[in-house]
Amino acid sequence: MNRVIIICTIVLLAATTSIQAQDTNVWSTLAKITYKKQMDEVMGFKVDIPVFSDDVKALEGKEVTIKGYIIPVEGYKSHNEFVFSAFPYNMCFFCGGAGPETVMEVYATDPVKYSAKQVVLKGKLELNDKDINRLMYALKDAVLVK
Repeated sequence: MNRVIIICTIVLLAATTSIQAQDTNVWSTLAKITYKKQMDEVMGFKVDIPVFSDDVKALEGKEVTIKGYIIPVEGYKSHNEFVFSAFPYNMCFFCGGAGPETVMEVYATDPVKYSAKQVVLKGKLELNDKDINRLMYALKDAVLVK
């Protein structure tokens, strides 16, 4: 009986570690990008276009679980669409503390209440290297895990 409890405990610890590893590794995987300069015909000047690594491309269309911070916007209480960051507001991309690979658009199935604390979301990852008016990452059909 003690062996069964010990084995179950080991299996649970391994599963928990695996889940936590995905949470922290998604942002580091999303950071594996380079950029190329490309002329934007509408804007009339060159813009940086993301070039996704094979590791990033492997996540496209997959369900991912990711930890991060909701970026507050004026009037934010509970929204289905918002910006999500790997870093707290004072360190996020929009504040000059990180790169564009550290934020994503979120499209939640149910409204998500704002919190200044780190939250965990799960959803389908989409990549964007075409529309310069959108972020390069989007989390679709997202749900709040915790």
